[in-house]
Amino acid sequence: MNKTIFGTGIFFGLLGIALGAFGAHGLEKVLEADALKSFETGVRYQMYHALFLLVLGMENQLGQTAKKQVFFFIISGVLLFSFSIYFLSTEAITGIDFGIIALLTPLGGLFLILGWLLLGYRVFKHFS
Repeated sequence: MNKTIFGTGIFFGLLGIALGAFGAHGLEKVLEADALKSFETGVRYQMYHALFLLVLGMENQLGQTAKKQVFFFIISGVLLFSFSIYFLSTEAITGIDFGIIALLTPLGGLFLILGWLLLGYRVFKHFS
């Protein structure tokens, strides 16, 4: 088991629950419906990848190098994708123009895709 990967999964899961509750109970009356829906998308993808990291952290068949490479793409993807969405969707209440980071969202999505692709490649390479 890789404790760093597993621990990051726990942290992202815990933070996802907290942000989801904050969105549902603290932001629903102050954000427009579209902004709240975007915020929820960020939380959902963060939670998916928190679970992904828990599984990856417990997985013992892949080498540590492969796991660390996948971990890099997934953690980078979550930080860029979900966190840029959190900032962008709360612009109306913070009064801060986060438009400059809007390009980070698709870049984060690309990193998430690359993490999944790399995992698939490593699994099929290792087990074939």
